[in-house]
Amino acid sequence: MAEFDEYESLPTSNSTTHMIAGSMAGILEHCVMYPIDSVKTRLQSLVSANRSLGSVLVTMIRDEGAMRPLRGIGATVAGAGPAHALYFAAYEKLKVGFTSTGSAHHNYLAQGAAASAATVLHDGIMTPAEVVKQRLQMYNSPFRSMTECAIKVYRSEGLSAFYRSYGTQLAMNVPFQCVHFIVYEAMQNATNPERTYNPMGHVVSGGVSGALAAALTTPLDVCKTLLNTQEAEVLQRAQKTQISGFFNAAKMVYRLGGVGGFFQGLQARVLFQVPSTAICWSVYEFFKYFLTKNGLSDGGDGDKVTYEKQDTRMSGGSGAGYPINSLNDISSNSAIVGGVTLGAGHVLMKEDLLPTGSAASSALSAARALGAV
Repeated sequence: MAEFDEYESLPTSNSTTHMIAGSMAGILEHCVMYPIDSVKTRLQSLVSANRSLGSVLVTMIRDEGAMRPLRGIGATVAGAGPAHALYFAAYEKLKVGFTSTGSAHHNYLAQGAAASAATVLHDGIMTPAEVVKQRLQMYNSPFRSMTECAIKVYRSEGLSAFYRSYGTQLAMNVPFQCVHFIVYEAMQNATNPERTYNPMGHVVSGGVSGALAAALTTPLDVCKTLLNTQEAEVLQRAQKTQISGFFNAAKMVYRLGGVGGFFQGLQARVLFQVPSTAICWSVYEFFKYFLTKNGLSDGGDGDKVTYEKQDTRMSGGSGAGYPINSLNDISSNSAIVGGVTLGAGHVLMKEDLLPTGSAASSALSAARALGAV
């Protein structure tokens, strides 16, 4: 009997594991590439001279100190942990919930819908953190710390300042995450159809999906940066006290930078997203694998059940089986031919896997007594 890869048996209903893995992935994704993100924010400024990524980074370190590219990283950590935990847990749950039959890995419509819904939750946490982070990243920022920035912005502009770019953030991140997740899942289907733990495959799929999504949504990111930073010189040129709304931001970007203004920082954004999404997916998949292999994931109520053998299959009333990807795919099935029922509605084909553990042993023994196994 071939050894079953526990990594792919991770129950989709196990939100705790997805939240832990997602939180670690989000924090590492943003922290490792944070200096490039700081440069991208500077390059998207509508009042800065057109310079290269390298020259901005060198100037920042030379004139403002070696640690300047990391300024604001605390706000990112504070936001990225809970935001990504909620995001991945919601995505994993919803993509299966939106799939009526078959495998969620091949249902791109369900993946896109799940990514969109999860993005709404993610951005609700991350948008205020982005406001604080980007204000600290700007040249000549008047704020000395994350706490000082948050307090002064709240006192001078009110709570709405932290969500001024929320609509634009969603307008950017919904298509970004749809492209990102669909391309990632498609590449996994092509390069890793067995869905085993494959670090190199996760890195390549994550990097390609991130690059494509980043390039397509750069114009929206430029508008989001303007709404978050409210640069004093831009406001002075526009003779406004603040810029609100996506369309006003887009008009200001075009007025000051033309069509090219919408693609300021494109190179930095893609350069940031390629390793970021590669890191995010590889870390997420690793922790998902690690937590499962070490028995830290709980598949549901009652005794834990583990399984052996690859290519688990489910059969409907007609007796025709088809591959499944998690216990959730079969939890609602009530008709099985020659199968073994393991409680909680889980029905598995006897010839396709051998259940182990206290909760499964009774069912297996009964099935043997009946001659089914």
